[in-house]
Amino acid sequence: MVHEQFKVAEVLVSYRPDYNINERPRISSSNQTYQLLKSQWDMGKISFLEEFKVLLLNRGNRVLGIVDISMGGVSGTYVDPKVVFATALKTNCSSMILAHNHPSGSLKPSEADIKLTKRLVECGKLLDIIVFDHIIISEGSYYSFADDGMM
Repeated sequence: MVHEQFKVAEVLVSYRPDYNINERPRISSSNQTYQLLKSQWDMGKISFLEEFKVLLLNRGNRVLGIVDISMGGVSGTYVDPKVVFATALKTNCSSMILAHNHPSGSLKPSEADIKLTKRLVECGKLLDIIVFDHIIISEGSYYSFADDGMM
């Protein structure tokens, strides 16, 4: 006899690819990542609300998808590593690129950005999911942790 009160809740992320993976972009540079993110970002909010997204990649660095992780206010957003990696595991990605915007337009990473990046890189190592980069975007430019030797 199964007791309903002991059922386990589960994160539900649907993974039913209805596309040919070879038609998806292959990421090979931070500029390419920025251009892709910019095309998918709500530019009406980029200078108003901070958002955090994750670009999920397969072994061939092809884009599996871009996931909205959190949206905050003018000065920040909370990123829960459990949400990031629950999504990554459910989509069977091999690697990821982190991305967020600074509504102020400043591309300089904050101490909180640096700390979060290090934490997510370490989490990824435990799960064999590579965190390639963390991109901070604005309307006209971007900052890449990887390009700056911060990964």
